[in-house]
Amino acid sequence: MTIKEYEKKAELLKALGHPARLCMVRRLIETNGCNVSHMQSCMRLPQSTVSQHIARLRAAGIIEGVRDGLEITYTVIDDDAKKLIELLFPK
Repeated sequence: MTIKEYEKKAELLKALGHPARLCMVRRLIETNGCNVSHMQSCMRLPQSTVSQHIARLRAAGIIEGVRDGLEITYTVIDDDAKKLIELLFPK
């Protein structure tokens, strides 16, 4: 592996290193995607806090959002993140 590949893996771990973001990614995988208000209600966090965590996950390339009218549905697009969640939370 190159140093760039190690840096990318380290960024993934940093992004998933916060309990709220780890919970969000797990929830997104289990539900095949959801919107901010759904994540907010199940996590009992303010909308602004959820949005900040979403921004961090998007910047890391872990999730992406698809707009449908006024609503954005987020899904996990990073395969390594999916594998980590499977390892951490086996079914």
